[in-house]
Amino acid sequence: MATDDERAAAEVLRSLARHLNCLNEDNKSTRKRAIEFIKKETIDKGLSSAVLQEVFSCLLKPLLKCLSDPMERCRETAIQMIGDFVRCVSEPEDSLPYLLPSLAQRLGGKEIREPAEELRLSMVELLSLTVEVCGRHLAPYLDDIIKILQKTIIDPFPDVKRESCKCTIQFARCVPDHFHMQAESLVKPLMQTISHQHTRVRVAATEATGAVIQHGTGRNVDDVLSHLAQRLFDDSPQVRKAVTLVVGDWLLHLRDRYSYFHKLIPLLLSSLSDDVPEIKALAWELWRQVGTQWEKENEDDLKDKMDFALSTPFLYPPGGERPGLGCRELVVRNLSRLLPAIRHDVGDWLAPTRVKTARLLTVLLLHAEDHSTQHLQPLLATLYQACADPEPHVRAHCLESARLLGVFVSPEVFLKLLLAHVENPSCSSSSWTPLAVLAAVLRGSSREALRPHLLQAGDTLALPDVCQESQQAVYVEQLLACVEAIVQLCEEDCHVISLQLLKVLVTVQSVATEQALRTKAEECVTCVYRVLGLSSVYELYRQHMAHLLQWLSESLHSCSAYSIQKTQLETIAFQSGPVVGEFLPELLPLLRKFLEPGRDPEVHLAIFTMLSKLLLNSRGTLDSHGRFQEYVEVFLQELLLPHLVWRAGRTAAAVRTAALSCVLALLQGGAVSSEQALREGAELSARLLSALEEESQLSRVFACRALHSLINLTAAFLQPDALNKIYPELLKRIDDSSEEVRIEALKALSVWFSCLGKHYETHTYRPHLEFLFQQLLLYLDDPDQKVQLIVLEVLKTGSGVDPVLLQKEVEVVRDKQRRTEHCDHLLQHIQSLTHPATDKQERI
Repeated sequence: MATDDERAAAEVLRSLARHLNCLNEDNKSTRKRAIEFIKKETIDKGLSSAVLQEVFSCLLKPLLKCLSDPMERCRETAIQMIGDFVRCVSEPEDSLPYLLPSLAQRLGGKEIREPAEELRLSMVELLSLTVEVCGRHLAPYLDDIIKILQKTIIDPFPDVKRESCKCTIQFARCVPDHFHMQAESLVKPLMQTISHQHTRVRVAATEATGAVIQHGTGRNVDDVLSHLAQRLFDDSPQVRKAVTLVVGDWLLHLRDRYSYFHKLIPLLLSSLSDDVPEIKALAWELWRQVGTQWEKENEDDLKDKMDFALSTPFLYPPGGERPGLGCRELVVRNLSRLLPAIRHDVGDWLAPTRVKTARLLTVLLLHAEDHSTQHLQPLLATLYQACADPEPHVRAHCLESARLLGVFVSPEVFLKLLLAHVENPSCSSSSWTPLAVLAAVLRGSSREALRPHLLQAGDTLALPDVCQESQQAVYVEQLLACVEAIVQLCEEDCHVISLQLLKVLVTVQSVATEQALRTKAEECVTCVYRVLGLSSVYELYRQHMAHLLQWLSESLHSCSAYSIQKTQLETIAFQSGPVVGEFLPELLPLLRKFLEPGRDPEVHLAIFTMLSKLLLNSRGTLDSHGRFQEYVEVFLQELLLPHLVWRAGRTAAAVRTAALSCVLALLQGGAVSSEQALREGAELSARLLSALEEESQLSRVFACRALHSLINLTAAFLQPDALNKIYPELLKRIDDSSEEVRIEALKALSVWFSCLGKHYETHTYRPHLEFLFQQLLLYLDDPDQKVQLIVLEVLKTGSGVDPVLLQKEVEVVRDKQRRTEHCDHLLQHIQSLTHPATDKQERI
């Protein structure tokens, strides 16, 4: 049989002898026809493998020589023929001594000699085929193949790169005992290719890197890790999947994998939070295999833990599978080496890196569970940094990690560190980040575990250095978040710190610059009284009002224009509603301290503004229990009247205006009886009359209105001499530069007239009335028609006091007035008063 194959091969070779000689001709057409004829008479004829083997051994050298032919078609045909021979012959390894050096000459030199991209691809495909069919026979040619791959992996043609990576994987698997000696030389070209713009090239380079490291010495793991980590951020899911497979394979099969666990585990765990479900599922499966394998390999060390496996923690996040013991132990034993890298990467300048790192931290804590306790200090430092990140996704994952700390770490431990950082935030770049982390940790904790430590948390949050630290919106927001977390978690257990929580919420409403935050704080107050089972917010304030007022009083030693105590008092007074009327004995000394002469004028202004609002609604606030009248004298003598004394300066004038607004509110709010007003009337009237000369228009308006109210209250008891002191000052104000002051003065005069009762003898005090009537009649010709009409009404009111005298005065000036119709109208009114019967008959 062998003789027949030899004869057939000899016959074929004889038929090709002339054409083999033609391959050396200068004419390119001749060479082309010759090589095509050779192909037709050998490959295309379907000869047996044995015959082809004999023919190939004779044709190999001429065909290899054709690889250098200047004509591209000849080179292409030669490559195809060599590939077909390698594929069909029974012993292709016999061609290796000539084939591989020729390929290395064309592809592996300093300069690639093959200029055509498609032919370079064909040559690399030929190399791949050779590796596939020759296998372990390639060991002696390691240098030639590596030399080729070093060049073709970085070839400009993307398809050549892909095929070279495929060839690298095959070659590494074929000669594993020898490949490691040259594997290191392929790392650099692979790292140059792994970031190529084509997705399929990046995938191929990643897979080839996995094979090179797997079958190499293991010394180059560090050289490729950073490049693989970057591919985890690749936009292509195929690339991320390739990285996941490579890293998973290393963790399972790399010979020196134990030395690199702390570097490889983060890469695989990062894929557990991939956005593509397929990659996430693949990563979980690989990670389970890694954990199971490690668990079997270290069964003796884990025997106790396997025999007494702890159940899933009570507050373990729902919806996720708890990692196996091996997976958890791997993370626990490497966590101390992972955290510094996490801390570094969470501050990376690229947002995707920070997001991926924040996700990884969450996964690590899910594995570490209660072992996080021993790493709490660096974990908190990392979370403080991540909480201030401008990227929302980083902050979200950071807060989720903080919540997991609350699940796994005892409150006794985390509160000791966190509260110290809240009180003194020097450990973080932003003062609010410890509060944000604290709020998240509290949400993860359990009610039973937190109950013994509520007082410690409440006392810290209520410290002035904490709740008054900053007016920055984000700080106030996180402070509120801490209160919300405590209230929602502990509910009625919050009764032990309800006072502290109320202090915090009052302070938040005082320092917040945004209405939304103040509204949110009010909602928190509502939540507090509801979880305590109280009927209203007033009941909550009733429980703590005395303590709140004492709390403010103790802090007044440092009160200034920039302090918030005045705003805190305002918040307490308005929110407590009728409750403030129950604590007047405690409130008045506090007000007295606020209004001390040496206090900043801005504090006085704020307190007077607050009191004005309270006094206008005295029935629902200060006088809600009808006890305010007991303190009216103290209120006036110690709080208001001393601030009505004239002092130079605009600031003092502003304080007097504010004090006048309080006096007006006191008189109009219904909290003062006529008897009390009469007792204080002399001094109060003197202060108000003095205030009519103030430069401030608003002060003069308030003074006129206050006199109006005072006269109304004391009308039945005022003596004539007291009344006669009032009208001249009001009369002066009719010439005021302000129209509003003029009108208010006229209104006060109208009330003055209407209050002249039986004690006012018109005959005795006739000169006063004459003067008053004469002066008022002059204003009937005032340029302002509105003033004219009001004066007319005032005179009508005054006509009831002494109509005869007024008629006489009107008749005297009637002909001198430009607006005689007002005088005529007034005379008719007086006549109707003096002759009512006649007037009635005329009407009939």
